[in-house]
Formats: sequence, C-alpha cells, structure tokens
Amino acid sequence: METTELKEQLKRQIIQFLNLTDLTPVDIKDDEPLFGDGLGLDSIDSLELIVLMKKEYGIDIRDPREGRKVLVDVATMADYIQEHSKK
Repeated sequence: METTELKEQLKRQIIQFLNLTDLTPVDIKDDEPLFGDGLGLDSIDSLELIVLMKKEYGIDIRDPREGRKVLVDVATMADYIQEHSKK
C-alpha cells in the first residue's frame, strides 16, 4: 500500500477505534502529535492504538518504549507499519 493511502486509512481507523466522531481524516495532520498538545490523546487511547496495530496490521507492540517511539504521529505509525506489517 502506498504511504499516502496508508496514512489516510490510519486516520480513519484512529477516528473509528477511539470514537472521535467530531473529527474527520482532514482534521488530523500527518505530523501532528497524537498525544499532549496535538490530538490530545491519553494513555488509554495509546492502548487502543496498540490494539489497532495488532488487529489491523499484525504488529504486536509489547515494549512501552517502542510504543512511545511508534505512536508519535500518523506519519511515524505509517512508516513503522510499512516496515513491520505481517498482513
């Protein structure tokens, strides 16, 4: 899958998995931080994103330090998925 397509798909999945019904994929920038001042996600949301990675892409993130490196923004997640996806 092309990177641009993957980023758009990820944005839709993030909105669906985290029930962010007030957002559209256009509202999420590729390089906008997912946590803190960016999208404003919290630690519970990070667990949901880890489930999303496992369920949708076959990627099992068990190490919290790895999770912090991967779940930075949509672009970082997309790069990681392209390198590690098992599906």
